[in-house]
Amino acid sequence: MDEESLLLSLELASGSGQGLSPDRRASLLTSLMLVKRDYRFDRVLFWGRILGLVADYYIAQGLSEDQLAPRKTLYSLNCMEWSLLPPATEEMEMQTSMVKGHFMGDPSHEYEHTELQKVNEGEKVFEEEVVVQIKEETRLVSIIDQIDKAVAVIPRGALFKTPFGPIRVNRTFEGLSLSEAKKLSSYFHFREPVELKNKTLLEKADLDPSLDFMDSLEHDIPKESTCHSPEDPQRAPRPCAMPSEAPGSDKLRMGPGCEVKSHIF
Repeated sequence: MDEESLLLSLELASGSGQGLSPDRRASLLTSLMLVKRDYRFDRVLFWGRILGLVADYYIAQGLSEDQLAPRKTLYSLNCMEWSLLPPATEEMEMQTSMVKGHFMGDPSHEYEHTELQKVNEGEKVFEEEVVVQIKEETRLVSIIDQIDKAVAVIPRGALFKTPFGPIRVNRTFEGLSLSEAKKLSSYFHFREPVELKNKTLLEKADLDPSLDFMDSLEHDIPKESTCHSPEDPQRAPRPCAMPSEAPGSDKLRMGPGCEVKSHIF
């Protein structure tokens, strides 16, 4: 949700049963404007909320003029004071994959898990149990990164690539037509392309370089099915529930204790 249209976006999102109180909305709107000014972001997006047992994490992301440049992620516990998170790494993802359970809502909280490590003593090699501690802030960084890679989606035409390379917001974009909104090819992953680089010149022949510079959802083979809502054809594609989930659920499980809605920027 762009901070410029935040209140309207929150009002629309509240139809799902998840919303923010009026004071939270007011605090969020004011603080995000200050974040944009202080960090000199071109745009600030309200990413969403991750529920915790003690407190909830409110997440925002700052974008530079190049919309595909690495985004800066911030979190807040009160919608007023924001802290910058470090970039995600593969090591973080490996460490946090062992963490089970819900978020606590305390960034300094440490999870503990036991793992086996090989220890050499002379010519002997044996395995030893080692207790590894992982901060919740590290887990938060990893989970946000995984969600972004999996379900951050943007409609075709919302961004365009300039002749000099940077990606800009298309100010003339007014949304997809009804027929285009029904097609998976009308939506892109909001991240640097991965599959596009592997396409042949023949496959790229019909692509518009100024618009088709990200990976389309058309050829995705996700762990969960991507589907449309026939009752609301303008609704963007979303991850459908796995068979083990409750019927009618549209939540995407990103690890134990973490349930989030798929989101569109």
